[in-house]
Amino acid sequence: MTQSDSFIEEVTEEVRRDRLFAFMRRYGWIAIALVVLVVAGTSYREWTRARDQARAEALGDAIYAALEKPDRDARIDALTALSAEGETAALLSLLKAGEMPASGAAALRSVAEDETLPVRYTQLAALKLVMIEGRTFKPEERLAMLAPLAEPGRPYRPLALEQMALAEIDAGNGDKAIEYLQSLIQDAEASPGLRQRAAQLIVALGGEPDAG
Repeated sequence: MTQSDSFIEEVTEEVRRDRLFAFMRRYGWIAIALVVLVVAGTSYREWTRARDQARAEALGDAIYAALEKPDRDARIDALTALSAEGETAALLSLLKAGEMPASGAAALRSVAEDETLPVRYTQLAALKLVMIEGRTFKPEERLAMLAPLAEPGRPYRPLALEQMALAEIDAGNGDKAIEYLQSLIQDAEASPGLRQRAAQLIVALGGEPDAG
């Protein structure tokens, strides 16, 4: 390499560096801003996650404390004082309805008819409504309310089958009640106590329990 070539290479390299520095001075702030945004976004997500978790834990502690109160009126007052939205509000409504069965029907109906809530809440509210207010409905109305809950795979199917059997008994349809009770006995999700009650009802209706 001649001295001239070496000089040209040095000048070329110097020009490259100058261009790079000029580029960094002009656009480097964008890269820095992107890094800051990424770090800030990650920090914000972590902060909101921690905040939401803290709120959930605080609400859970408050609900537990409310349910631990020895007096029913005190439990109702404590639950009513809590504020929540969405699924948690539905849970509070279910808990309050359990504490005041005589006046909890409206709260249960509100949850049962709220299509924005998950099925597990709406169906539980419908089931509790039938159990609390069942005799105020005609048997066919109770059966219509319970039918979706008794479909295979539903979380409250065993309890719904029991309530459907009771509705058929009130309607004077003993044979149909036995059919529901037999299905209940054979349901793997039914508790031993529920199966035993079903078997006793079948015998009382003149049938014979079939464990499958």
